Amino acid sequence: MNFKSFNLHPHIESGISAIGYEAPTPIQTQAIPSILQKRDVMGQAQTGTGKTAAFVLPILQRLMEGPRRRVRALIMAPTRELAEQTHEAIGQLGRYTKLKSVTIYGGVNQNPQISKLRSGTEIIVACPGRLIDLMDQGMIDLSRIEVLVLDEADRMLDMGFLPDIRNILKRLPVQRQTLLFSATMPDDVRDLAESILRNPVIVQVGDAVPVSTVSHAIYPVDQHLKTSLLMKILDCTDMTSVLVFTRTKDRATRLAKQMKKSGFLVASIQGDLSQNKRQEALDGFRSGKYHVLVATDIAARGIDVSKISHVINFDMPDTVDAYTHRIGRTGRATCTGDAFTFVTRPDRAFVWAIENVLGEKLERRILENFDYTIPAPEAGEGSGRSRRPGNRPGPTKVSKNTVERHAHSSPPASRPSSGARRVRRDLSQFPFPAGSPQLKSGRFRSVR
Repeated sequence: MNFKSFNLHPHIESGISAIGYEAPTPIQTQAIPSILQKRDVMGQAQTGTGKTAAFVLPILQRLMEGPRRRVRALIMAPTRELAEQTHEAIGQLGRYTKLKSVTIYGGVNQNPQISKLRSGTEIIVACPGRLIDLMDQGMIDLSRIEVLVLDEADRMLDMGFLPDIRNILKRLPVQRQTLLFSATMPDDVRDLAESILRNPVIVQVGDAVPVSTVSHAIYPVDQHLKTSLLMKILDCTDMTSVLVFTRTKDRATRLAKQMKKSGFLVASIQGDLSQNKRQEALDGFRSGKYHVLVATDIAARGIDVSKISHVINFDMPDTVDAYTHRIGRTGRATCTGDAFTFVTRPDRAFVWAIENVLGEKLERRILENFDYTIPAPEAGEGSGRSRRPGNRPGPTKVSKNTVERHAHSSPPASRPSSGARRVRRDLSQFPFPAGSPQLKSGRFRSVR
């Protein structure tokens, strides 16, 4: 099957050819025909599957006919990065259509956004907060919206946007086409879908589990040794582009500074940065100026870099779904990737939850020539920070419902770890100091 089978406008087909797309992905094959028929669609697909083009292409097709220079399509996204990614896709795929889109989000001056709205646009890609602000100011008229897209719906609800979404929905025409896409389908997303979709077509590509093009491994380590272990792994492993996730904004900033002092080409991205600085970090990561990007979960769904070789969870995520979204940044499309996760003693229960989702044991690794017995510094030593509980992350919380919900997920087809050739079986003990609690299953591989 190829894109010509969709009978899209020649200008849209020219954009598809210019961007280099050859054959539609499964989500595109299943979703595009129904969207072209103006049906409501509820789509579930992991990141990296071509979901954005699955709704952008039929929207462009619809807007080729009818009035121009008025807002006819609204795409809502949870983060600024994802909004910009979608806006970029519209620009590339619609480059010959003369259709315009504008991004609307907070954290930047609103005047340039208002100026672009006044110059005439057919598509708005927006985060809910700033969108409501401009609607309240009378700067945006959504009374003629024909298509609404809720992208990454689960993430928007996780971030507390449900009240804002319902506020916006009240101001939209009742007669419209609504498309909802989500990587996972928890109960709250299903409830939202049932309330806003009319007789929807259900499109599901794969299960709500990490993609099978990613191999997984865990590195048990004490909290105070994480930074040195990370830099040691980066030194001795063949990595081209690495995304490192931390739990807090402060840790992301401090870790990036430490790595930069050690000679790594690294940038960080977190919520306190200005949009210009965040964009510079992302652009530098895409271009290869930075080999490592340290990020909080705000970047989990907003980074569109096709060749990330490794995702490293410096800190455990808060939920199994967050783990899925994080590691979905690698192994995209037909590429393969590796996901490494640092596991401290409080994180052990979470390992079991992830293994239930994958349907297999995670490979345990220790790094050769790394001293796991170095004691934690006393208060006032090293960085000068006190070892108060507030300076260390608590255990990852895994609710019974979360574990039970994911325990029934079907495991993806597994593949051998891309690092298997560098690995040999060695120690079976958990590499914590003597007397520390052990992980109860799985032998350890010693990695050079």
